[in-house]
Amino acid sequence: MDHELDVQGNVNRRSFLKCALASGAALGVGEFPASLAAAPLPGGAQKQDDAQFTVEAKFYQKLQNKKVKCKLCPRECTVGDRERGYCGVRENRGGTYYSLVHSRVCAAHVDPVEKKPLFHYLPGTVAFSLATAGCNVNCKFCQNWDISQSRPEQVPADFIPPRRVAELAKQYGCPTIAYTYSEPVVFSEFLMDAADAGHAAGIRSIVVSNGYMQQESLKAAYGKMDAVKIDLKSFTESYYKDVVTGQLKPVLDSLVTLRKMDKWTEIVYLVVPTLNDDDAGFQGLARWIKTNLGLDVPLHFTQFHPEYLLKNLPITPVPTLERAKAIADSEGLHYVYIGNVPGHPAQNTYCPKCHKMLVERVGFTASKNLIRKDSCPFCQHPIPGIWHT
Repeated sequence: MDHELDVQGNVNRRSFLKCALASGAALGVGEFPASLAAAPLPGGAQKQDDAQFTVEAKFYQKLQNKKVKCKLCPRECTVGDRERGYCGVRENRGGTYYSLVHSRVCAAHVDPVEKKPLFHYLPGTVAFSLATAGCNVNCKFCQNWDISQSRPEQVPADFIPPRRVAELAKQYGCPTIAYTYSEPVVFSEFLMDAADAGHAAGIRSIVVSNGYMQQESLKAAYGKMDAVKIDLKSFTESYYKDVVTGQLKPVLDSLVTLRKMDKWTEIVYLVVPTLNDDDAGFQGLARWIKTNLGLDVPLHFTQFHPEYLLKNLPITPVPTLERAKAIADSEGLHYVYIGNVPGHPAQNTYCPKCHKMLVERVGFTASKNLIRKDSCPFCQHPIPGIWHT
């Protein structure tokens, strides 16, 4: 059963918000981007009043001659009057920088939290997941390029303000709001306001991000998050330059800062055949995590599927993922998972001391959670994470 929202966030048939709790299926934008691109706006219009989506940006510096310098991500775009930054969702209007995507929701679904993936955060629960258009990188393998590489006016969207986001999360039985699908860095103002509204209503916030941010914006925006999942695309600068159109070091700096902020953080490494699947890279990554973040940060090695600009490459062989896990295990990391391979035993959580299975997962569902009082019930070893509401 699908439910849809109008511009006030009320359920109707004219918009495209799809929440499938009644049928037991949680839908993600990546599963049907074409339908989003074709979805009508409320009232059948193809354009809405931009004013309701426009707020002054929080992270920028005013320059001479009505120019501004964006301070949100490491690009530090210098933007002239009536121009936009790289992400396409921030515009300089007369020397004042604006976000054009506040409350401008182009995708919203109810997903299992395991789909983010977050494996050590409220397993078995669902998250009210949303996105706006835009991204500050251009990954050649992007699953949701339809929205991430589009400007706001190119993608159908609904006006769903922060308080309504919180209300919808509660309405659909979601203990969390998840900012995901595109890149939440570029809608930081909306994310911050929605997190505040959620917390006021007893709803937590989680973010699925590339971590490509400046330190000030990271601390301010993700400081409001209850959990963070970072996509660490590779462990080489050349990959970030050629495949991601970004930089590695700012992402590593973000991970260290999140650790210092005591934010629950998990890392996903999408293993792309021939591009970032070498043993040296796996070992370097594992050693860096061990040294800088500790042994308990969950690391997910995820299977690549051909998308966007990398349709010429094959799906990641499962033995490659198993090799990556074995290398990370040998470096002493306690929680190394294999993702996008339903039914694989490495999707379960095991106690690092007695090796008993503690959380069993089938697809995106946590079918069993034996953890009690944040510990293994068999040997009482502490298991880091947030395990129960």
